[in-house]
Amino acid sequence: MSDHHVYKKVEVVGSSKKSIEDAIENAIAECSKNLRKIEWFEVQETRGHVVDGKVGHYQVVLKIGFRIENS
Repeated sequence: MSDHHVYKKVEVVGSSKKSIEDAIENAIAECSKNLRKIEWFEVQETRGHVVDGKVGHYQVVLKIGFRIENS
């Protein structure tokens, strides 16, 4: 076992028609399909898409942090 860890962060945008929280969960769920050892996320930006005067989609820009294998 290593006595240090090395991490990488990637930026993604999650979206949802329901909520900001759902947009975050959607992004993490999709990233989890390809990235192993995800350990944290940071919300960088929150925005949305307006349709006919109502929220059409919530969009959340995230940085996903994961540990590099064997570090």
